[in-house]
Amino acid sequence: MPGVVTAAVLGAAALHATWNALAKSVKDPLVGFVALELAAGGIALVAAPFVGLPAAAAWPFLVASAVVHVAYQLFLMTSYRVGDLNQVYPIARGTAPLVVALLAVPFAGERLGAGEAVGVVLVATGLVSLAHIREWVATGRPPTLLLAFGTGLIIATYTVIDGLGVRRSGNVPGYAALLMLAEAVPLPLYTFVAQRARVREASASNWRLGSLGGALSFAAYFIVLWAQTRGTLAAVAALRETSVIVGVIIGTVLFHEHFGRRRLVAGLLVAGGVALINLR
Repeated sequence: MPGVVTAAVLGAAALHATWNALAKSVKDPLVGFVALELAAGGIALVAAPFVGLPAAAAWPFLVASAVVHVAYQLFLMTSYRVGDLNQVYPIARGTAPLVVALLAVPFAGERLGAGEAVGVVLVATGLVSLAHIREWVATGRPPTLLLAFGTGLIIATYTVIDGLGVRRSGNVPGYAALLMLAEAVPLPLYTFVAQRARVREASASNWRLGSLGGALSFAAYFIVLWAQTRGTLAAVAALRETSVIVGVIIGTVLFHEHFGRRRLVAGLLVAGGVALINLR
């Protein structure tokens, strides 16, 4: 993969981990995600007249992606409510590249080279190893584990859908703007209609943090969509999920979550995987 694409996706990974940490720090996750969606949608609304529309062939993928993204938000909010950031985030993000690699064969006609394939596996292994899966099972928390894995499957699904859609769009900014606009409707609409009390009770900090997260989310996903037009879906997904390493650092420093020796090993695995993916 070209070095400039790798660097861009790694930057997007840092942005992604930051907005996820902001979402975790908000006292009411639902309000935080509503603020995030409204902020991202607001940016998209301003940008839309200037970037134009994607090709008609991309629209079915836009609709499908918007629906899957709503499911992603619900799974992620539930997972964060019942589990630590350092537990949920690695599993959710670590499983996605492997599933993307499998789905990309029949749907995108992509087959990874040997180096890329090993790199994707190393990244995924390193990320999932960050979570204490045995401890979860031993302490009777399999439902949380299933939620985290379910979130990973959903991530892989929308990654492939968007990869196929943006390649047909002929207009990455237009695709990104319409996608963010579509995502900005369902969750906020539900919340303002069915959860008005929670909206009224939410503090200003919830809205500020959520809005900042929305701006970061828009920037991060725009970069990923652009990268999907220049690299294989699985390789881009694996590079994006290095956000877990940043997420672990944030979770440890800000939320005082457990940090063990295995983090170093996981980091080395991820770094090795990134290097292999970037080999030409």
